[in-house]
Amino acid sequence: MSIGGFNERRQPGPMAEINVVPLVDVMLVLLVIFIVTTPLLTHAVKIDLPKASSSPNLTRPEHVQLGIREDGSLLWNGAPVTLDELESNFSAVAMQAPQPELHIRADRLVPYERVAQVMSKAARAGLVRIGFVTDPARN
Repeated sequence: MSIGGFNERRQPGPMAEINVVPLVDVMLVLLVIFIVTTPLLTHAVKIDLPKASSSPNLTRPEHVQLGIREDGSLLWNGAPVTLDELESNFSAVAMQAPQPELHIRADRLVPYERVAQVMSKAARAGLVRIGFVTDPARN
């Protein structure tokens, strides 16, 4: 009656083992059901879809290169320009549709004040796409 005990006065306690056989049986039945029903759910309907042969029409706006040298001189797409001429150039570029990007290339030793003046004039003229071009090879 008692399992593993020599004391006859003591009452045997309930067994604290989990019976997993019914759980395994249920899981195997579910697995078989899923194996049988899965091929039935993956039916395909053949449809002749039209073929599209178009390429995306990407219109990239031009960009304007503005160089600022160490001595403060300005270059508009490689041509020298003064600060007064720069305002009229900015106004002309701001009217174009789509609006070109302004790429600013400044020498390493240019004071930031000069770069800020140019950016301020560009913003006042209506240019909204302003970027800086750097040379990562030079440290």
